[in-house]
Amino acid sequence: MAFHRSSVLLRKAIGRRTAALSSSYNSLLRDSSNCSDLGRWYSSSGSESKEGGTTMPAAGYHIGGGPSYMRGAVFWEKNKPLTFEDFQMPRPKANEVLIKTKACGVCHSDLHVMKGELPFASPCVVGHEITGEVVEHGPHTDSKIIERFAVGSQVVGAFIMPCGSCFYCSKGQDDLCEPFFAYNRAKGTLYDGETRLFLRNSGKPVYMYSMGGLAEYCVVPANGLTILPKSLPYTESAILGCAVFTAYGAMAHAAEVRPGDAVAVIGIGGVGSSCLQIARAFGASEIIAVDVQDEKLQKAKIFGATHAVNALKEDAVAKIREITGGRGVDVAVEALGRPQTFSQCVQSVRDGGKAVMIGLTLSGAKGEIDINHLVRRQIKVIGSYGGRARQDLPKLVKLAERGIFNLEAAVSRKVKFEEVEQAYKDLNDGNIVGRAVVEIM
Repeated sequence: MAFHRSSVLLRKAIGRRTAALSSSYNSLLRDSSNCSDLGRWYSSSGSESKEGGTTMPAAGYHIGGGPSYMRGAVFWEKNKPLTFEDFQMPRPKANEVLIKTKACGVCHSDLHVMKGELPFASPCVVGHEITGEVVEHGPHTDSKIIERFAVGSQVVGAFIMPCGSCFYCSKGQDDLCEPFFAYNRAKGTLYDGETRLFLRNSGKPVYMYSMGGLAEYCVVPANGLTILPKSLPYTESAILGCAVFTAYGAMAHAAEVRPGDAVAVIGIGGVGSSCLQIARAFGASEIIAVDVQDEKLQKAKIFGATHAVNALKEDAVAKIREITGGRGVDVAVEALGRPQTFSQCVQSVRDGGKAVMIGLTLSGAKGEIDINHLVRRQIKVIGSYGGRARQDLPKLVKLAERGIFNLEAAVSRKVKFEEVEQAYKDLNDGNIVGRAVVEIM
């Protein structure tokens, strides 16, 4: 009898507990529906991963408690395909922001890493021009950052993520940020010397090329972000963080293009085509596009080119000088990163002109210059890696918002996250005119 009474009491207790849990569960679901789309459940697929398990098509979630893990595209070694892996949810630290990645551009810099042409720590997540939604701030983050980038804010991130306090950042030269080069580019980490990416099953660290944008979530130092207005789309706006950002840095800071200048751009890819648009916005009178693909040259006219030169069919330097009355251009920009085009760039500028180099190439590659010509004709050869995030990125957003920079025309292809490997293959084969962007979430 005592046993029977105990059983009855136990069943009643279990019933009350179950009802309480059910009520809590329903409440959590109701609450989570008001928190953007962070309360969604995602189902799994069965694709194999380097980790030895399976990967999910999207992040798994605790019930109403936010993400527990995410998915990212991992580069393991040169000339090997990217694999999709599950990661522990990255955690931001002080003055860093966790971003739910919406879109990420497909850039040649990533391709250089994947082909082993640029040394970089591996395994790593590439992808460095992103848009997304603010999800979380790191502990002890400055209150002004929290206020500016409130949870739910739409943002765009620059690939050069300035620390804001080193020697160069304090002088406003964010593009030379010391910790960015010493830690991120040299070691694949953020500025405390640690990555924010760890594989879900093994806990193995995975390094970050910039923020590691080819993942469902990424951590970005707040100085590398600016607000993206709701009037601008996530997908097309991703290119503001590298293609447009790099072009603006070259035109505004290195070349200092002025109204009436003659400008030549050699290499009309994602960055080169952005240079054309920025040159037009700055009032250049003659804008000469140089490439070896007629399709790219035809599209260059949409971006502001007044002349197009196919370097396979005619001598590019001679043609540039013919267009400019024999003098050469005020500014020539090399956007390919090849010794031959490096030389063409220098030879295309007038006396006292500027040859601006923005194309990356195989590590250790050399470009040749006629020293006497450089000295006697006061030729200025300038390297430019990118813009200055804190001052330039908000300006680029305004240019796009006002339609001065045509984002829609600049993005030639949109691909699904699962198609990212093919996108890089097409980029390597020269089959992408303009910029491709990966739509992640």
